[in-house]
Amino acid sequence: MLLGVYVRTKTAQISFLVCLIFLLSSQSWAADGDIVKRTTIERMAPERLKATHEDVVRIQAQRKTIPPLPMRNDYRVILHAHAEDSAHTGGTRPEMLSEAKIAGVHAIFLSDHDRPPKDFITDTWRGLREGVLFIPGAEARGFLLAPMQSIMSKLEDATPSLVEATTADGGLIFLSHIEERVTHDMAGLTGMEIYNRHFDAKNDTVGILALILKLSNLKSIAALEESLKTYPNELFAFQVEYPKVYLNKWDFETATRRLTGVAANDCHHNQILLVKMVDAENVLVGTNVDSDKQMRPVSAKISPGIREMTKGHQPGDILARVDLDPYHRSFKNVSTHVIAPALTEQAMRTGLREGHAYVSHDWMCDPTGFRFVLKQPVVDASNPELVMMGDEVKFQPGMRLEAQLPAPCTIRLLRAGKLITEQEGRQLDFELTEPGVYRVEGWLTLDGEQRGWIYANPIYVR
Repeated sequence: MLLGVYVRTKTAQISFLVCLIFLLSSQSWAADGDIVKRTTIERMAPERLKATHEDVVRIQAQRKTIPPLPMRNDYRVILHAHAEDSAHTGGTRPEMLSEAKIAGVHAIFLSDHDRPPKDFITDTWRGLREGVLFIPGAEARGFLLAPMQSIMSKLEDATPSLVEATTADGGLIFLSHIEERVTHDMAGLTGMEIYNRHFDAKNDTVGILALILKLSNLKSIAALEESLKTYPNELFAFQVEYPKVYLNKWDFETATRRLTGVAANDCHHNQILLVKMVDAENVLVGTNVDSDKQMRPVSAKISPGIREMTKGHQPGDILARVDLDPYHRSFKNVSTHVIAPALTEQAMRTGLREGHAYVSHDWMCDPTGFRFVLKQPVVDASNPELVMMGDEVKFQPGMRLEAQLPAPCTIRLLRAGKLITEQEGRQLDFELTEPGVYRVEGWLTLDGEQRGWIYANPIYVR
């Protein structure tokens, strides 16, 4: 949650707010053509949001359609999605369905917080609803669980037994919140998250406090609301960073086993920011799912603008309400694209199990059509004719890796997590000279800053 990290003592709060005032007045800069690295606070500034948006519009105008692979389609899929499943979840399934249609989402893997005796497989949505496919599952024990049938009797079992029960008959299991379990054993797992939106928020205490500061006077609230209205996707993405901790583990683990990398939206629609009046000198800042005790007290002694906010209001009044994370915005922020022949539960499960998928921050540019394949000089019984991301193939001289992207970008080819070549454009063509685990990243330059756009699952050349 964006406001899930707070400064608890008054002294620390004052110190952080003083630091924020200093940081908000600072700017990164670079000579024309140089690449910069901006702080999350800088990215929130209206002029930076405007510059980022202008680059997004420019890039999207350059987008070209890439024909799909034979007998396959590119489906936008959401994993790690919450609705009606906990006290800290603000959204509903009907809301999620409506917002999925806005964002062009084809399928959603629900990840209910486990709440016995409710069964997260049988007591929820499953199947197509108004063109959107829902697949039930849970977030439990550090995993995203998507079994084929109820496993309620196995949830407290030892991890190997839970993994076996979940993956029976085509079930899926992904390691979640990697920052909390970087040494976790991957035996038997389908894959792991390679990006999680919540981790970026959790890592950005200063940015979160900057949001609190923006909610403490009428002028900055109006500016925040205007930015959200004009640049909603750019503002929601202000914390998004390269997921190094996640990718490091993925690269390490895929050296010895195939593991599908997926994106975790971790969406709850629980970031409707609220300012609630306590008295003329004090307010509470929190979200739509916080109790008063969970909200952050802010005093006019720290932010004098509070006195103007409380004028004419009564204790308990909501003085401001800013909706940061409607589902459609979260869905566009990051998704997992699954390459599959049809929009069915079986096809989605098979595509993810085989690693025929890539992760993308879709708000930057629609990645649909992206492909990463291997071309081989001789096709025999041991090597499939079409080798795509997620597939495993035996090395032979003359093999070539090819990537196609719908918009020009920086294309990075990595082997075992190490960069082996980088080039600008829409296509990559690289001749292999040795076996390895190869994956591709696509990067876009927004407001002078390079930011990760696409992360493809590897091709395993043994």
